[in-house]
Amino acid sequence: MLSVEGYEAVVVSLAGLLPVDEVPLAQARRLVLAADLPALTSVPPFTNSAMDGYAVRAADVAAPPVALRVVGDIPAGASSAPGVGVGEAARIMTGAPVPPGADAVVPVEATDQLPGAAPLPAEVTILEAVAIGRHVRRAGESVRVGRVALAAGQTMTPGALAVAASVGYATVPVRRRPRVAVLATGSELVSPGQRLGFGQIPDSNSVLLAGLAAEFGAHVVLARAVGDAPEQFSAALSEALAGADVVVTAGGVSAGAFEPVRQAGLAGVDFVRVAMQPGKPQACGVVEAPDGGRVALLGLPGNPVSVFVSAWVFLRPLLAAMQGRRSDWRRVEARAARPWSSPAGRRQYVPVTLAEDGTCIPSHALGSGSHIISALHSADALAVVGEGVERVEVGDRVSVHLVG
Repeated sequence: MLSVEGYEAVVVSLAGLLPVDEVPLAQARRLVLAADLPALTSVPPFTNSAMDGYAVRAADVAAPPVALRVVGDIPAGASSAPGVGVGEAARIMTGAPVPPGADAVVPVEATDQLPGAAPLPAEVTILEAVAIGRHVRRAGESVRVGRVALAAGQTMTPGALAVAASVGYATVPVRRRPRVAVLATGSELVSPGQRLGFGQIPDSNSVLLAGLAAEFGAHVVLARAVGDAPEQFSAALSEALAGADVVVTAGGVSAGAFEPVRQAGLAGVDFVRVAMQPGKPQACGVVEAPDGGRVALLGLPGNPVSVFVSAWVFLRPLLAAMQGRRSDWRRVEARAARPWSSPAGRRQYVPVTLAEDGTCIPSHALGSGSHIISALHSADALAVVGEGVERVEVGDRVSVHLVG
């Protein structure tokens, strides 16, 4: 059997970087930045006040209380500001430019003036001394022009979008979303909500994979079930290949008599066993599309928990690599709140629920059984048990990979 890391490396090697589009900030959310963004504008762009108060010369207020003549008002957005000379002050609002001559700001609470809307006083008494630079934001102290504000590979979260705007960008270069087609194999599968006949079950795998692919940053172009007959699978695969960068299948990769993905005779697709539980049978490779393009194919086992685990462990890094970003796990440690067993020689991934006291418990009483879909919604994480561990006892510390 291949190690998890070894097989992940094979899967990620299938990724080709997706094309780059220049898009407005409003359209870039959750897309991945394709190039470094050097600041076009310093942040802040000018020296400004961090407080509502009075702009002063620190030397003038070294021995309070001291009365200063007020020379003007400076609101945020002011297009000009009066100079501040010896014995003078200017009323200033947060974010407003610090006027020439001033080198500090005294908060209004440290004066004899009341906060809020009030006529501009002719004089203000300063009640506290301030040092040079106090309550002043220097131009460029956060980011200077030319410095990289956002690095390539950054996911454009709302915070990243705000950074891009603050350093002067209206549009950004981002990777196109991976287009993913999902095929859940199995003649027993029927559409959710359909009346079940003998031996039939609802198709939850295509719903699960489509949801996870979207969560991993993909655009899902197709998601449906397909029967086990080879000709049915081949027709569905041709349809999927026509508009996808990645085709991900569920089921049909094991050693049974009805395994349509394995039996399709796909050149360039390898069928392997990975030392993990659940999710041992896997398949991956590159398939030629009708237009001659090359499409990555990822074949996952068919049991729902195997699909869930395999998507997090293999589909997630594949899609990340196509977008030029890292796919590091968010990890914590937790203590087992109940015991469970683990197969020798295979890394176990157990869907668990985390508690506020730092413990974790398998999301379902039957543990990591690959068919147990009913508790996946309550899984916050995957507890990862090493290949050399055959039993987890109460109180044992386990590495937990967050999936919530």
